[in-house]
Amino acid sequence: MDQSSTKRGDKTASRRTFLKSTGAAVVGGFFAPAILGAEDKAGVKNPIMGEGEYKYEAIHGWGEVPKHIQWGETHGVCVDEAGLIYVKHRSKNKTPMDAIVVFSPEGKFVRSFGKEYHGGGHGIDVRKEGNEEFLYLSDTKHGVVAKTNLKGEVVWKISRPETPEHYKKSNTRYSPTNVAFAPDGGVYVGDGYGSHFIHKYTKDGKFEFSWGGSGTEAGKMKTPHGMWLDERSGKPKIAVCDRANHRLQYFTLDGKHLGFVNTVSFPADIDIRGDLMVVSDLHARVTLFDKNNKVITHLGYNQDWTNQVLDGFKVRKQPRLWKAGRFIHPHDACFDGDGNLFVTEWVSVGRVSKLKKLS
Repeated sequence: MDQSSTKRGDKTASRRTFLKSTGAAVVGGFFAPAILGAEDKAGVKNPIMGEGEYKYEAIHGWGEVPKHIQWGETHGVCVDEAGLIYVKHRSKNKTPMDAIVVFSPEGKFVRSFGKEYHGGGHGIDVRKEGNEEFLYLSDTKHGVVAKTNLKGEVVWKISRPETPEHYKKSNTRYSPTNVAFAPDGGVYVGDGYGSHFIHKYTKDGKFEFSWGGSGTEAGKMKTPHGMWLDERSGKPKIAVCDRANHRLQYFTLDGKHLGFVNTVSFPADIDIRGDLMVVSDLHARVTLFDKNNKVITHLGYNQDWTNQVLDGFKVRKQPRLWKAGRFIHPHDACFDGDGNLFVTEWVSVGRVSKLKKLS
């Protein structure tokens, strides 16, 4: 066998190993998910995560990705009122491709759009305003946040605010990672990879005020990566993934510091459904919190596995090492209307997992 044939054989073997470990298959040119509740020929079932009232069946490699999409780092996920799942990815492919891919609740491809966000795909959230739903898209490469309809048609775009006190040097980067929605219809934008400030805008995208900046003291942040409006206590406040400070930080709606939650490792983003809060943690786990921010369970957590994942972050580029029932780098997680979870991961070839709620 010549050398090129050997390389092809190695790649094929690695592909088989990857598909077996993730419970996925290639069907008709699509990267297909494992069928819910099904067993492979060896009789291996999908792993179960969680405990007590919070058990989930983990379906890795979820969603039939079409031929024209090559997953990059799957960064963001949200679910609209009809149950459609929107995944935002950051491809490193030289040819621009759609950054947003939409799936049915069953994982069938519906549509894709957003070539203009190629290479910068990051945060994505959906909000109903009146009788219509809108997407809010954060682009870290091009330095914009866009409000669009569900087909990707732009309502408005905002770029770096004209606030010299926050961007004292002309080369200070503006790289928005995620947004949170304000009760007044406005939006908060986290400049997570840039100034470490949070900027508040009106519902029309007009700048209002900012707070934060880089630091470790209360009110300061290092990578305000993801955010959410937390109304579980009856008093609205903003929960921020202060990622590089290894904590969640809470603020009033006008940016005054309220407190910390320290039972996280490297928090990336937040979603809330009822009294339940989920935090996607880049350090190989997804955490559920109760109404009082007490940990209910760490989904997919195993310290030995976490140590392996964090050893030079090499595992994210080696799908053959991925283990069913374990996460690598969860970057976002969101609930659907039935309480199931969708998890997207910061891995080189992308990965979406559906966690079907069992109890």
